[in-house]
Amino acid sequence: MALREIKYKGNIFKINYEIVPPKKETRKDIIFLHGWGSNKEIMKVFKQDFEEFRQIYIDMPGFGKSNAPIPLTTFDYAKIIDVFLININAKKDVIISHSFGGKVGLLLRPKLLVLLSSAGILEKKPASVRFKIALYKLLKKLTGAKFRDFFVSKDVKGMDEVMYLTFKNVVNENFDEIFKSYDGEVLIFGAKRDKAVTPNAIKQQSQHLNTNYKIFDGEHYFFLDKNNRKELVKLIKERIKDEQSKK
Repeated sequence: MALREIKYKGNIFKINYEIVPPKKETRKDIIFLHGWGSNKEIMKVFKQDFEEFRQIYIDMPGFGKSNAPIPLTTFDYAKIIDVFLININAKKDVIISHSFGGKVGLLLRPKLLVLLSSAGILEKKPASVRFKIALYKLLKKLTGAKFRDFFVSKDVKGMDEVMYLTFKNVVNENFDEIFKSYDGEVLIFGAKRDKAVTPNAIKQQSQHLNTNYKIFDGEHYFFLDKNNRKELVKLIKERIKDEQSKK
């Protein structure tokens, strides 16, 4: 574990990270980006699977032990992580990204991007959620009181005001055009019972990116399942091998 200070928009971001050296000397880097509300530790489930790479695990700003002094957008996250990677002399050979991290990965444009239940496709909210939002807005308009603690999403429970504002910035970002304009190598994976990023959202991503996708059995963190991860790693390594053979 280490900390690296990055200056962005006049603020100092302390980025917590860990680099796992490869078993054998290599020039290949693989970068792991976690999802919203998580941290680098959850991505270390892949630690034994990519020992031939230099593995870089990052706590993104506001998560884990990395700070976020100001509210951010996903575009800010990408710029901060990009500066950080340059700072530690890392190459964007492969990025494996989960959920919110998938949006950041898209903007970083690595040689190979692996999307695990990536966010970025806006789907219609369930009726219960739409009612909750409408009620919150009505009560706020009628009373002027703040009801944040009663209505706030579970995704920001316990977070400070900066991360609450960051969540408001990123939650409704529409990445349709970014998916469509992405021309790099990409692998797309999702899960059957994922309610955060549904199979339909994964299908839309594949259409925008003009590539195939695979749906695993499981939920949002489907890659934590040993059997799912074994197949997932196999498919990733096959693609890496194919890319290397083209050179």
